[in-house]
Amino acid sequence: MPSPETALCLSWQQNAKTWIEAVRSGAIESRRQVTDQAILVAILGRRPEHVLDLGCGEGWLLRALAERGIDATGVDGDASLVEAARVAGSPQVHLASYEQLCNRAVEIGSGYDLICSNFALLQQDIIPLLAALGALLAPGGALVIQTLHPWSEAHGDYQDGWREESFAGVAGKWQPMPWYYRTLASWLNALEMAGFRLASLQEPQHPQSTGPQSLLLVAERVD
Repeated sequence: MPSPETALCLSWQQNAKTWIEAVRSGAIESRRQVTDQAILVAILGRRPEHVLDLGCGEGWLLRALAERGIDATGVDGDASLVEAARVAGSPQVHLASYEQLCNRAVEIGSGYDLICSNFALLQQDIIPLLAALGALLAPGGALVIQTLHPWSEAHGDYQDGWREESFAGVAGKWQPMPWYYRTLASWLNALEMAGFRLASLQEPQHPQSTGPQSLLLVAERVD
């Protein structure tokens, strides 16, 4: 029986093609209506010139940033997604696992004005990775994280732990994906322990919805 972390990586390999189709066709309603624009606005609000997209997937955000004159570099742990991003016009995309990033086994550049992670921090122990990312930031740089809102995803069980995403309601053939749920306090503690301080917290919401669509955190390195 593989560990949840291993199963998470395998699920991305199994779902890569379907994920690419879903993102590029706008099949995920929350992304189309709220969260894609939310992270783009959060990034542009910092006016960065050099951005690293952690867990860039098929590269939609890299392309959106490049269209606005921003030098955008991507990194992802799945070879199919990396190749899709490159073919779609983003040559600066690296293949690296989070473990390799923690160990600095792959050179992905440094001196970034901003590092973003859009629904890509899904494993349990994120503190070493966050600390490693902090070392890649230029002075005054920021970390922008968008993730599932812990209150919206609590479903009566508000405590850290592994859960499973079935992609119900999204067209396509999917394999279930494990992901690690963490509370708001857990998110804030992880940032602090990795050497960051919270600069802002946002809860992107659709005008016709009664609940937030995501949690968006902007953090700065404590020098």
